[in-house]
Amino acid sequence: MSNTESADHQPETAKELSFEDAVQELEAIIQRMSGGTQSLENSIAEFERGIKIVRECQKMLSDAEQRVESLIKAADGQVQTKSFDSE
Repeated sequence: MSNTESADHQPETAKELSFEDAVQELEAIIQRMSGGTQSLENSIAEFERGIKIVRECQKMLSDAEQRVESLIKAADGQVQTKSFDSE
């Protein structure tokens, strides 16, 4: 999408994006908005799309967290908290 295109011409809604695609779209929105060449109207539309994507990402992360917790529940129903090391 060029800097002059409107954000409402996006082919996908935030709910149709995978988490990884949503993050890439957010990065693209930030790049376009940081360029300073968009009209105010396009910047607002991009901002609104970004907010929708962030909210959907938060929901995806929350859902993933619940799935992980259900997988690590002990036999007595207690959730076992384990530290996650990314190393």
